[in-house]
Amino acid sequence: MDLTSPLWYFAYTAVLIGLAGYGSHRLTIIFLYLKHSRKRPEPLKNFNELPLVTIQLPVFNEMHVVDRLLDSVSKIDYPQDKIQIQLLDDSTDDTVSICKAGIERMRSLGFDAEHIHRTDRTGYKAGALENGTQYAKGEYLFILDADFVPNADVLLKTIHYFTDEKIGMIQTRWGHLNRTFNVLTRIQAMFLDGHLELEQTARNRSGRFFTFNGTAGIWRKSCIADAGGWEHDTLTEDMDLSYRAQLKGWRFIFLNDVETPAELPVDMDGFKSQQHRWTKGSIQVCKKVLPAIWRSKIPLFVKMEATAHLTSNFAYLLLILLCFLIYPSQQSQPKFGELTYYLVNVPIFFFASVSVILFYLTSQKALRPQTWWKEIPYLPLLLALGIGMSITNAKAVMEAIFNHQTAFIRTPKYGIEQKNSDWKKSSYKAIKTLTPVVELLFGFFFLFVVVEAAMKGNWSSAILLLPFPVGFFYTSMSSIARMMPSFATAKEADIPVSDSEDSH
Repeated sequence: MDLTSPLWYFAYTAVLIGLAGYGSHRLTIIFLYLKHSRKRPEPLKNFNELPLVTIQLPVFNEMHVVDRLLDSVSKIDYPQDKIQIQLLDDSTDDTVSICKAGIERMRSLGFDAEHIHRTDRTGYKAGALENGTQYAKGEYLFILDADFVPNADVLLKTIHYFTDEKIGMIQTRWGHLNRTFNVLTRIQAMFLDGHLELEQTARNRSGRFFTFNGTAGIWRKSCIADAGGWEHDTLTEDMDLSYRAQLKGWRFIFLNDVETPAELPVDMDGFKSQQHRWTKGSIQVCKKVLPAIWRSKIPLFVKMEATAHLTSNFAYLLLILLCFLIYPSQQSQPKFGELTYYLVNVPIFFFASVSVILFYLTSQKALRPQTWWKEIPYLPLLLALGIGMSITNAKAVMEAIFNHQTAFIRTPKYGIEQKNSDWKKSSYKAIKTLTPVVELLFGFFFLFVVVEAAMKGNWSSAILLLPFPVGFFYTSMSSIARMMPSFATAKEADIPVSDSEDSH
């Protein structure tokens, strides 16, 4: 061990430095966000006559939410003769009949509405959008996933930005219909708020590239065509098209003050399948477009930000490596001396962990200036969940690296807005895997590491490592409980949280 202990410890430090690098990027995002906070984009002018907008609604087996989606679309404040509605339906269950009835209802209200049903799901969502765009009458395409409920004024607040012929896409900020449904939805909302409020705003207002979030945004049809159209060689067709369009010179706008509410996954399996798809897709896009980004003539600071964005999910591989290196590094600490240990680890800890806390607190303070402090108790769970998701997401990264092909797995939606929603009786279930078993084993291992550190009186290590067993037990037991009905009462997804605070 005299020879291997230093090697283990240096490897451990190198991994932490890598994680700290991504943490420092979060601090950069905070800086850019605060620096450009007053630089809100404004339309060049207003249309003299409002243009025709095609509203595209891609759905696949969404029986619980299709009617809600159509009802909300029918209430959009925009001239009815200037709206075309395309329900792009790839469903294989009762959703098909619900869609047909819904479109007939829309037609009876006077809307130009069409139900486009594909029996061949080639390209999945990207394929459905590509197919629908062929028949779109409008130059502007407003895309809404099935779980979204747009506000009535969303088009009037966004369409006029297209008076600038260089604007190719307008993205609105997602809201959360069921943010306070349970602990999991509360933490998810914080994750998304950080991305949407801070990252998207900072990138857009500082002149860097940012990406369409797949829904709640409006595209100029000619921009899509110029960028090469929807392609389905990645699981995140939205990110792929965004980079290709911006490399062509198109400009995007993110409107953080225009909110489009949506439903968050309420169970751990649904959340995992969503994160797996997003993570794998982002690495696929990274492999596809990063070389073109560096060959282009765009400014260096834009290339650097795009690289940080596209490679950010490699941090999950570093996190998995950290899991294997933590215990040996704890054993080798005395060989380097206590002072050296703290001189190395404290700065790294700040950039790797404290930066995450500052990042999400900043987003909550921006969105909930009066009640942001109520989110502080959830920050330890947010850190723990990020750690617990490392196995699922690292698996997604590896699949993308080695070109392992998987289908586009939808995230089940249940039409949940209230706590009394009986979502557990739904026939929609997320796909089960052996991942929870691996997470459980990691949980027991880190429980041993934490207990051993505490027994040795190393309380700083015990406290700092506590999110590891909490995170792995949280993600594993939430999934295992879903598989075992007898444990249903222990499911994390059923733990209520205070709903005294209105959703923003």
